[in-house]
Amino acid sequence: MSEQTDLVEPTSHEGSSCCGAEESGRKSHHSEKDKKNLVTRLNRIEGQIRGVKGMIEKDTYCDDVLNQIASIQSSLNSVGKLLLEHHMKSCVIERLQDGDTEVLAELLTTMNKLIK
Repeated sequence: MSEQTDLVEPTSHEGSSCCGAEESGRKSHHSEKDKKNLVTRLNRIEGQIRGVKGMIEKDTYCDDVLNQIASIQSSLNSVGKLLLEHHMKSCVIERLQDGDTEVLAELLTTMNKLIK
């Protein structure tokens, strides 16, 4: 199972707020192209996870299963990097421009979770 590693440049979000108000607080706005790319990657990861489940059920050799898990983790990290890049280039900048410096603490907390 191969991993797509091309990073998509976030598109301009003129007229839309990356972290606009919603019932739950904030909402992110991604272009349709960016959403499609992320959903495609997540669908692929979902398939990889189902594959690992099948490998476990078939008593596949542990090393082979572990290699597939490593591939899944790499794929998830790639999706996380894309989202983090978009977040920093849009949400974080927008909130800083609005004078909201709390976004920096939030960003550091999120980054610490991502790099665990």
